[in-house]
Amino acid sequence: MDQLSPSRPKAEDAAPQPTPKADPLPNPAAPAETAPKASWRTRLLMFGLPALLIAGGAGWWLTSGGSVSTDNAYVQMDKVSVAAEVGGRITEVAVRDGQQVTKGQLLFRIDGEPYALSVAQATAAIDAAEVEVGNLSASANTSSVDIAAAREDVKFAQINFDRQAALMEKGFTTRAAYDASRYAVTQARERVRQTEAAAAEARTKLAAGPSSGINPQVEAARVQRSQAEVNLGRTTVRAPSAGRIAQSDRLQVGQMMVAGLPAVTLVDTVHPWVEANFKETDLADMRVGQRAEISFDAYPGVKVRGHVLTIGAGTGSEFSVLPAQNATGNWVKVTQRVPVRIAFDEKPARDMIAGLSADVRVFTK
Repeated sequence: MDQLSPSRPKAEDAAPQPTPKADPLPNPAAPAETAPKASWRTRLLMFGLPALLIAGGAGWWLTSGGSVSTDNAYVQMDKVSVAAEVGGRITEVAVRDGQQVTKGQLLFRIDGEPYALSVAQATAAIDAAEVEVGNLSASANTSSVDIAAAREDVKFAQINFDRQAALMEKGFTTRAAYDASRYAVTQARERVRQTEAAAAEARTKLAAGPSSGINPQVEAARVQRSQAEVNLGRTTVRAPSAGRIAQSDRLQVGQMMVAGLPAVTLVDTVHPWVEANFKETDLADMRVGQRAEISFDAYPGVKVRGHVLTIGAGTGSEFSVLPAQNATGNWVKVTQRVPVRIAFDEKPARDMIAGLSADVRVFTK
C-alpha cells in the first residue's frame, strides 16, 4: 500500500518557495515636484522669447526710423591767410608752426627803416606847406600896400594929365608931353589891376578847405604823413584772431616779403564745426536745430553732442569747379549729397584738428 500510494513530499520539499521581490513603485510625489519646473520653463520659452524678439524689433524700428547718419563728415575750421600789407625784408619771426597764439600777438616784423624815412619826409612836407602859407599871407599883405600905392599913382597921373590937357588947350605945352601924361594914367591904372589880381590870387591860395577848414596844401601834407605812419605800423604783423599757426615755413629772417602775398596760415581752433555730407534721401525729416551726436575716427570713444546749424543751399556738385552736365545722352542718376553744418554744443575732450574724419548721427524725431 505504501508502495502503491503516491509519494508525499518531504516537509522540507513541501515548504513554499519565497516569492521574488517586486521592484518598488515610483513615488507619486516626484512628478508633482518636477511638473512646475517644466511648466515654468515652457512658458518662458513660449512667451518670453517672442516678447523679447518683438521688443527688440520694435526698438530697432523706432531707432532706425528716428535718425540718419553718415560717415562722410569732416571737422572744419576757419582758416585765415595772413599776408603783409607792405613789402620789405623780414627782420623778426616770433612764431613757429603749430603754436597757439592769441588775438593781437606778434607774428613777424618787416624792416621799418624805409617807412620811418617816409614819415620824416612827410613831416618835412608839412613844414614846407606851412612856410608856403606864411609866404602867401605876407604876399597878400604886401599886395594890399601895393594896391594903395598904385591907386595913389593913378591919382597923381590923373592930376598931371589934367594939367597937361589944360595947357594943351591954351597952347602952352607940346603934344608929346600931353601924350606922355595920358599914357602915365593908363599905366597907373594897369598897375592897380595887377596888384588887385595878385592880392586875389594870394587870398585864394590862403583860403581854407570847406570841409576841413585847413589850407589844402597843409592838409595834403598831413595826409601824406598819416599814410606814411600807417605803412610804418604795418611793418609789424599781428594775429587777427586766436588760433594755431600753420605753414609758417615761409617765414624766414632776411627773406623779402611781397605785399599781399600770403605768408602764414592761422587756423581758428576756438570755433570748430563738422560738415556732414548727407544723402539727399536722408533730408526728408531733417530740420535746423535737431540734436546730433558726433564721433571721430582719430579719437575712439570720444562723442560730442551737437545740433544742426544749417542745411546747405546746394549739393556739392553745384559748387564744384566742373559741375556735372546732366543734359547729355549718357546720363546716369547718382544720389547727390548735401553739406550740413553741425555745431558743437560742448567742448570736445580732445583738441580738434581741421580735416579729421567724423561720424554724425542726427536724431530727426
